[in-house]
Amino acid sequence: MIYFIGAGPGAADLITVRGQKLLEKADVVIWAGSLVNEELLENCRECAEIYNSAKMTLEEVLEVMKKAEKDGKTTVRLHTGDPSLYGAIREQMDQLEKLGIKYESVPGVSSFCGAAASLNLEYTLPNVSQSVIITRLAGRTDVPEKESLRSLAQHNATLVLFLSSGMCEKVQAELLDAGISPQTPAALVYKATWADEKKVLCTVGSLADSAKANGISKTALIIVGDVVSHTNYERSKLYDPTFTTEFRESSK
Repeated sequence: MIYFIGAGPGAADLITVRGQKLLEKADVVIWAGSLVNEELLENCRECAEIYNSAKMTLEEVLEVMKKAEKDGKTTVRLHTGDPSLYGAIREQMDQLEKLGIKYESVPGVSSFCGAAASLNLEYTLPNVSQSVIITRLAGRTDVPEKESLRSLAQHNATLVLFLSSGMCEKVQAELLDAGISPQTPAALVYKATWADEKKVLCTVGSLADSAKANGISKTALIIVGDVVSHTNYERSKLYDPTFTTEFRESSK
């Protein structure tokens, strides 16, 4: 069996209980060494075979999986955050299906959740924003034209950008061209939940300068929207005494 496990955003204790238990039992571990906290490997058995996928191709990863399966071993494929976001897991799963190898996914805490926790931020503030768009800027790898940052920004939803902090000048230009006000609140969160985490609050107009001033050029999320300032929001109806719910009658 192959287990695709989300390692969480960074802090070693943010892996799920299920993920940690499977990691402790694994015979073979293939981990994303450029992104996953190495402290998590302390949970592995001493006899476990450890492979760093940062130095491997898809074909090499699959060879390790095939050999482990042939030898009757359990493999953990340890991805950063939650594997469903920019994890390149589907291409692995498709090949495993062709080979008749069983696999299972174990969700993890994504870095966009870790960043929100670090900023004490709520993405869905009443009357401010009820939608979150998770995307990235086109770089060495394209995105569909209909999903260009300029196009998505026009929805005025909260934006969370992965894999884009090395292109902050272009991000800023795309947002401004989309009609986003330069005064719109923004944040850069470098290595969310890691020991060396760095949080920078800024605006769309100062995004590029803020990244440069703080030496942020990779491994950071960009969050854009009024939720960053968490002001001018309405009270939630869920806990409003004048609002009736399935479990509580209105007091008025």
